[in-house]
Amino acid sequence: MALHFELVTPEKLVRSEEVWQVVVPGTDGDFGVLEGHAPFMSTVRDGAIQIFSTANAAPEVIPVQGGFAEVNEKGLTVLAEHAG
Repeated sequence: MALHFELVTPEKLVRSEEVWQVVVPGTDGDFGVLEGHAPFMSTVRDGAIQIFSTANAAPEVIPVQGGFAEVNEKGLTVLAEHAG
């Protein structure tokens, strides 16, 4: 199964796709999210989100500045102040 991932800024929906894993730069450290992750919320520090489309894929990296991340039964949503 895949993880539903959305990256949103105040201006637009940047990404909305099914992926294998996402690594987010949380305020308390980087954290990885896979399908079935427990519900979780975190603030996001300036850094880069790593998006893995499959288990063996090289990550796609998207710089982000600030925001929040939420994991729930629908997947992972990152609300970033700025992305890209």
